Amino acid sequence: MAEEKIVIKGAKTHNLKNISLTIPRNKMVIFTGLSGSGKSSLAFDTIFAEGQRRYVESLSAYARQFLRQMQKPDVEEITGLSPAISIDQKSRSNNPRSTVATITEIYDYLRVLYARVGKPHCLVCGREIRKHSNEEIIQSIIEGVSKAGPKKTRKVMGVDIHEDTVRIYSPVVVGRKGEYYQLLYDLLGKGFERARVDGK
Repeated sequence: MAEEKIVIKGAKTHNLKNISLTIPRNKMVIFTGLSGSGKSSLAFDTIFAEGQRRYVESLSAYARQFLRQMQKPDVEEITGLSPAISIDQKSRSNNPRSTVATITEIYDYLRVLYARVGKPHCLVCGREIRKHSNEEIIQSIIEGVSKAGPKKTRKVMGVDIHEDTVRIYSPVVVGRKGEYYQLLYDLLGKGFERARVDGK
């Protein structure tokens, strides 16, 4: 079982003065302090540098020949460390529409993360949006019709026939201007009885 914390002992990189601390894993941790207090030295030049160095050393000799040799940071010991990535610090954009996510460039990473592990939900009913099989769609329609209330019937040759109607619509033209008389004639010729245009 992986360690649940990162333990740093005797960090002396740049202006760090023999710092020792414990950082929880799988948590968002923020380093704050005055300019020159050693935040970047700890985050980038110690933790990230050692995580990257260990990862490179775990590669084969063939793969390592294409990578530059990395120096061990000035620290006595770091345990519980995984391969690491870092995002460079950059000057702030003056775009008034910028957000914390776009300025720090973490927006693209979050977008990929949510696209891979996120579960979209309907804005109207709140239920999770997921892919349905043909059988599930048919079953959902049948259940919806059965819950619709009293059934309308009409007699055909003395037999009661239910008049429940289910209409299934599929988009044909979306977001394009123009006149589509020929398309409507073609659909009519194929046996389609109804078409919804601009929601009507």
